[in-house]
Amino acid sequence: MQELIEVIRERSYRRGHFKLASGAESEFYFNLKPTMMNPKGGYLCAKALLEKIRSVDGIDYVGGLEMGAVPVIAALAAQSYADGRPVATFFVRKQAKDHGTGEVIEGLASGESLEGKRVIIIDDVATTGGSIVKAAEAARKAGAIVDYALVILDREEGGTENLAQAGMKLLSAVKKSDFI
Repeated sequence: MQELIEVIRERSYRRGHFKLASGAESEFYFNLKPTMMNPKGGYLCAKALLEKIRSVDGIDYVGGLEMGAVPVIAALAAQSYADGRPVATFFVRKQAKDHGTGEVIEGLASGESLEGKRVIIIDDVATTGGSIVKAAEAARKAGAIVDYALVILDREEGGTENLAQAGMKLLSAVKKSDFI
């Protein structure tokens, strides 16, 4: 895990004055896209998340809200196949497309469904968990059973508690306290 922490520190951790998606302000910021889009960083993120996913029995799919979850979901799907233990994935659009199938849940083939499937919702960073809750609501509306959320980085700022209120346990590869 130390290798992933170092890549995040180098590529994705910034100090300054930032407004977060939650509306809160912070003196530090984790933009994990530069880590996830880097070959080594993407690989390390995928491996770390797969380790956590495999620690939970009976998971059928992993998915998350566009845009934060998409790069790492794609990487972990490919890595899981390379490992010989494929993990099925999907992503949730923030809003349905106004053309084509008009789906909110993307990545499922015709005839596939989340109905009755155990799902972990993934995101890159958890602050309050708001994006995770949105993705979980969409998956649950499609019939999924969502008991877990998984992030690369937990900012340790209320996400665990908020997700517990939404019926999910938060798992993470690394935490803010690994950096601060």
